[in-house]
Amino acid sequence: MLETGIYVRVSTEEQAQEGFSIRAQEQKLRDFVRIKEWSLYKIYADEGISGKNITERPAINELIEDIKKGYVKNVLVFKIDRLTRNTADLISLIDLFNKYGCSFNSLNESIDTQTATGRMFIKIIGIFAEFERENIAERSRIGFERKAREGYSMCTGSPSYGYDRKNGERIQTVNPYEAGIVKEMYSMFLDRHMSFLDIARNLNSRNIPTKANSNWHARTVKNVLTNCNYVGNVRYATKDEKRSFEAKGIHEPIISEELYEETQILIEKLSTKVYKKHPKEDHYFAGIVFCALCGEKLVVHGDYKRDKNGNIISPGAYRCQNRHRKSCTASSIRHPKVEEAFMEYIDNIEDFNALDEIQLAMKQENKNKNLELINDLHKQLEKLDRKEKEIVTMYVQENIDFDSYSNIKKTIDNERKQAMGTLEGIEESIDDEITVKRENIIKNLKENWEFLSNSERRHFLINFVEKIEVVNEREEGRCKGTVKILNVVFNKE
Repeated sequence: MLETGIYVRVSTEEQAQEGFSIRAQEQKLRDFVRIKEWSLYKIYADEGISGKNITERPAINELIEDIKKGYVKNVLVFKIDRLTRNTADLISLIDLFNKYGCSFNSLNESIDTQTATGRMFIKIIGIFAEFERENIAERSRIGFERKAREGYSMCTGSPSYGYDRKNGERIQTVNPYEAGIVKEMYSMFLDRHMSFLDIARNLNSRNIPTKANSNWHARTVKNVLTNCNYVGNVRYATKDEKRSFEAKGIHEPIISEELYEETQILIEKLSTKVYKKHPKEDHYFAGIVFCALCGEKLVVHGDYKRDKNGNIISPGAYRCQNRHRKSCTASSIRHPKVEEAFMEYIDNIEDFNALDEIQLAMKQENKNKNLELINDLHKQLEKLDRKEKEIVTMYVQENIDFDSYSNIKKTIDNERKQAMGTLEGIEESIDDEITVKRENIIKNLKENWEFLSNSERRHFLINFVEKIEVVNEREEGRCKGTVKILNVVFNKE
C-alpha cells in the first residue's frame, strides 16, 4: 500500500474568514485516503502559519525529511495553496517529490500523479520550473557580467590570495601580509628561477597556508602567477572563451603591470618547453631541441645510466617523435652529445659580449625588486610591533580580558614569525646574487657556459633560445654517429 503523508495548513486569518478549520481539512483527506485504499503514514499540520514560505513551517520540513528518508511515498493536500503560496517553493517541492519517487495529490484540484492528467500537470509545472531557472541564471549572468565590467571582483568563493573582502563590502582590500607573499612568489619565479612546485614547497616548509588554509601545490602557485587581479584588473568567465574578458578593476593592485607581463611571457615559454618524464635539471635542452631532418620537436626517452652507487653517469636521450611514427629516420641522441655539440657551436659564434649587459641589467633589476620586498616586510614588522604595544595597553587598562589578549598576541606572533622567515629568505637570495655577480656572471657565453649550473643553463635557454636544430649523422655500418647542431634560433625579444 502507498504510504501517504497528509499535509494540512491554515492561518488564523483564513480560518476566521472561510470558517474551514484544519480539522475539517484533515477529515476530508482521511476519507479520501480510505477511498483510495492508501496507507496513512502520518498527518503533518501547520496551524496558524502563513504559506508565504516553507522555511518557518515545522510540519512541512518534517514531511520533507521523511520523504528523503523514504518513509513517505505519496503526499496529499486539500488545495495546492495549502502546500505553499510561493511559486518558487512549489517548483522546488515538485522537484523534491520527483527526485525521491514520491507521488503528489491535491483533493480540490483533482490532481493525482498516478493518473495521466496529474502527470501532465506535473510536466507543465516542470516546464515552468525550467523556464524560471533559465531566467534566473540569465539574470544572474547579466548581473555578474555588469558587475565585472564596472571593475568589481567576483569573489564568488573567496577573494584572491592577497586580498580581503568583508561581508557587505563591494571592493576587496589588500591584505598586507598576503600581498608580501604574492610579491615574493613573483620574485621567486622570475628572479630566483624557481618552478611552481619549488615555490609551493618553499611556502609549505615555512607553514604559510593558502587562502583556504591548506597546502600550496604547483597549480595553486600558477593560479597566483596568472591572476590579473594583482595588477588591478578583474576577469570574468575564464573557462568560456566566447564570454571571457578582462576589465580595469577599482581595487588596489599589488604588483606592477610590467612585472605581471614579464611573468606571463616566461610562463608561455615554459608551456612550450615542458619537462614531463625526466627531471628538468638533467634535460635542460628538452622542449628546445628539434630534429634537423624533419623539423619535429625532440622528446626525452630512455633510462638513466647509473654507476654501482646509483649515481647518474649518463641521462636519457632525445628522440624525434616522427621516428616513432616511422616518418623520420633520425637517430636518438644522448644528452651529453647534445651538450658537446652545443658547446662546439657556440665556440664558433663570433660575438656574444652583448649578453654581459643583459645579465648585469637582470641582476640589478632582481636586486631592486628584492630590496623593495624587504622594505615592505620591515614596515609590516613595525606595524606588528605597534599593534602588540596597543593590545598590551588595552589589557593593562582592562579594556580586554586575558583570553582576548592571548589570542591576539598569538596571531601577532605567528604573523611576525612568517614575516621574519620571508625576510630571511629574501636576504639570503640577495647574498646569493652578490656571490653570483662576483664569480659567475656571464662575461661571454663561450667562456662561462660550463660554469653555469643546470638550472641556470635551463633558464638561459628558455629566455634566449627559441630552438636548436640538431642531427645525429651516422655512417652506414656504424652504430655511433656524429652529433651536429646545424642552427640555433634565438628569441627576438
